[in-house]
Amino acid sequence: MFVKARQLILDNGLVLTDLDQTPQLDLAIDGADLVDSKLTLIKGGGGCHTLEKIIADSSKKFAVVADYSKLVDFFGHKKEFKIPVEVLSVVNQTVKIWLEGKGGKAMIRPATSKMGPTITDNGNFILDWHFPQQAADICDWAKIAQSVKQKPGVIETGLFVDMADVAYVGESDGRVTKINKGKVKK
Repeated sequence: MFVKARQLILDNGLVLTDLDQTPQLDLAIDGADLVDSKLTLIKGGGGCHTLEKIIADSSKKFAVVADYSKLVDFFGHKKEFKIPVEVLSVVNQTVKIWLEGKGGKAMIRPATSKMGPTITDNGNFILDWHFPQQAADICDWAKIAQSVKQKPGVIETGLFVDMADVAYVGESDGRVTKINKGKVKK
């Protein structure tokens, strides 16, 4: 996906920079697969969450745009969910077994237009960790993200904890709800 976005920028004559040339950004704007009431995000449905997290972390302000179907009180409320985990290909089975030992089911994300797994822009695999729904409302996502990242072979998770400053949620009636950390404004 990052490769496609880069090409779209170039094809439209926009200026493209990188974090070597511009190490701190004023603002990053991105979507999310799920947004909870504390602005914890799950990203990675498109497979680019590692680069997206690096960009968000390099920004003074990180804004999220999503439609109402992505907003939940807590993960596991209203819909099933999964946490993408980018892993080195050589340890995908080891990490899969380890994740499943923590609960839920982890599966290599299959590619959609070719045989085999999805390969990230970084050349790695993605394990989609289907987290146990019944435990989701009591989880400490910061601890879970940190624990998973400490497992050798894990590159990054799709959990974005304490990163978003604001979310703009498009409602079904066309209104936009603005969610600041700790506050909702309609």
